[in-house]
Amino acid sequence: MSVVIDQPEIEALIQQRLSSGGFHDAAEVLLYALKSAPAPSATASTSNGPANLVEVCQMVSGLTDGIDFSRNPSTGRPLDIF
Repeated sequence: MSVVIDQPEIEALIQQRLSSGGFHDAAEVLLYALKSAPAPSATASTSNGPANLVEVCQMVSGLTDGIDFSRNPSTGRPLDIF
């Protein structure tokens, strides 16, 4: 099967995930995304949003994978004590 991606923003997102080092190729990125996303259903199209906290967590899963939340030990400014 061949998949053609003709939207630059989708290709950029795939390239971003590949450059983060968590995936070996575009197929792995797509597989992870498809497994992470809930399958659409007839009732989902009529709802106003996620029904519970589990659905909210599934929606945002993986969005912060490339962000470093570690603390910078440097104060960034000199301290003059008189």
